[in-house]
Amino acid sequence: MIEAIFAIVGLALFFGLLLGYAAIRFNVKGDPIVDQIDAELPQTQCGQCTYAGCRPYAEAIAKGEADINQCPPGGDDTIEALANLLGVEAKPLDEEHGEHSDIPTVAIIIEDTCIGCTLCIKACPVDAILGAAKQMHTVIESECTGCELCIPPCPVECIEMVPLKTTIDNWQWPEPLSLEQIPVIVELPSKKKSASTTRP
Repeated sequence: MIEAIFAIVGLALFFGLLLGYAAIRFNVKGDPIVDQIDAELPQTQCGQCTYAGCRPYAEAIAKGEADINQCPPGGDDTIEALANLLGVEAKPLDEEHGEHSDIPTVAIIIEDTCIGCTLCIKACPVDAILGAAKQMHTVIESECTGCELCIPPCPVECIEMVPLKTTIDNWQWPEPLSLEQIPVIVELPSKKKSASTTRP
C-alpha cells in the first residue's frame, strides 16, 4: 500500500516537473504591440475590417498589411487611439468598410417569425444567440456586440437591430467639454458717467 502511494507521488512529481519544463522551454511569446493594438479595438468580432476578428486585424496592422481606419464600430476614437499608439497620422474612417454609429445597437429576434433554422447561431462570432433546431431562438443582450452578421443568413428576416437600452450598467458619463466648447460671457465694466458741474 505504501509503495503504491510513493509510486503515485513520484509519478506526479515527475510529470509536474516535465510539464513545468515544457511550459518554459516551448513558451511562445506574443508580440506586445499586437496586444496593445488589440486592446484599443472594440472587440465586436464583426469582420467589417475584412479580417476574421479584432485579433487578426491587430496582427495585420502590426505587420503593416492593414490600415488603422478599417474599423467602423470603433470609429474616430479608435482611429485616434491607434494613431497615437503607433505614432502615425490619424485618417478618416474608410467608408468601404461601413459607417460608424454613435448609438450602440443589439440584435433582437422576432420570435413569432423564427423557424429555428440555427443559421444565425452559426453566424454569430460571440455566441450571443441561444436556440436549437426547429426551436425558437433568442439573443443574449449583454453578449451581443451589434455586428449584424446574423442578419444576412436569416431566411425569414426575423432579426432586427435596435438601440441598446440605457441602464445603470451601460450608462456612461458624457465626455466633458473642452475649453474651446465652453461658452464664456465676458462683461465689460460699465463706464460710469461722472457728474460734472459747470460754473458760469
